[in-house]
Amino acid sequence: MANEPDGSGTGVLADALLAAVREPLSAGLDGDGRLTLGVSAAVHSAEGLRGALEEARHARRVAAARPGRVCAAGHQELASHVLLLPFVPDDVRRAFTARLLDPLRDYDRRHRAELIPTLGAFLDCDGSWTRCASRLHLHVNTLRYRVGRIEQLTGRDLSRLEDKLDFFLALRMS
Repeated sequence: MANEPDGSGTGVLADALLAAVREPLSAGLDGDGRLTLGVSAAVHSAEGLRGALEEARHARRVAAARPGRVCAAGHQELASHVLLLPFVPDDVRRAFTARLLDPLRDYDRRHRAELIPTLGAFLDCDGSWTRCASRLHLHVNTLRYRVGRIEQLTGRDLSRLEDKLDFFLALRMS
């Protein structure tokens, strides 16, 4: 198990806890059994216990939205978009991702163009043309063509933060 990132040693990180318990707990689950864990920040006083319980409940909801038989989430994830996504209704999630990504999926299927992986890599590289082209082993002009095709098919502009954020979330939810 690991200490908190600040080195205080007062708590356990969700990833470390999950690593320690995943195999033994999975072995004990029957057929369709599932276990989700929510880990709060360390509690330093009796008054903080109520807040810690609420924090752990929110973290468990984040974990419950993940695939797998044994999943965990920690308090450090509650200050991220990760906290919000599990609360988006499934039908809204599907409509949002379909509107943004279906034109790209259809194009990829018809032309083997790899637009979805290109989009993911472009966002992972923070919009850096050279880093993304290098990662994908493409000439930068090929990357520019693909990004232009993504923009054309979706009506979005990947130089705009709002559009990058929408694509980022759609890829996370798909």
